[in-house]
Amino acid sequence: MKQTFSLLSSFTAMVCSAAVALGQAGAPTQRVHIPGIPNGTSIYPTSTDRGNKFLSIGCVTKSGNGEFRITDWRGAEQPSVANAPPIAARAPLVLRLQGDQDMLNFHVGHEVQISGPILEAATVSLPPKIKVESILYLSRACWKRGTTTPEYATPKP
Repeated sequence: MKQTFSLLSSFTAMVCSAAVALGQAGAPTQRVHIPGIPNGTSIYPTSTDRGNKFLSIGCVTKSGNGEFRITDWRGAEQPSVANAPPIAARAPLVLRLQGDQDMLNFHVGHEVQISGPILEAATVSLPPKIKVESILYLSRACWKRGTTTPEYATPKP
């Protein structure tokens, strides 16, 4: 009788443990309230549509005629990491910048992230023009991809 009770107790404990484990593995049954975030707010984006915003990360330069440009470094050849084959190079993306002249002049020679709408499409002789709506400072120097040396550390005239 004691053996049967012991066996039955062990079996019941196993069934209860499995039920608890399966219940916790599913989706949560309660919503957690996080202070400062309104109820019903989703942490998952509803859309990836950025509208007409364009984002560029690169180095700001100033041409001889006073025009500001950004060269997006993401098209450059990426070196081999952990013995993986290197990513093939693409031509860098160059954009003309329209925005606050003092702010753009301050960022000449810096690596930045710029976002805004494209104002003019590229032509045979000119790259596209972007309106600078936001600028995020990333580095005081423009870095040559795959090295630890800056391409130039001081703003160009």
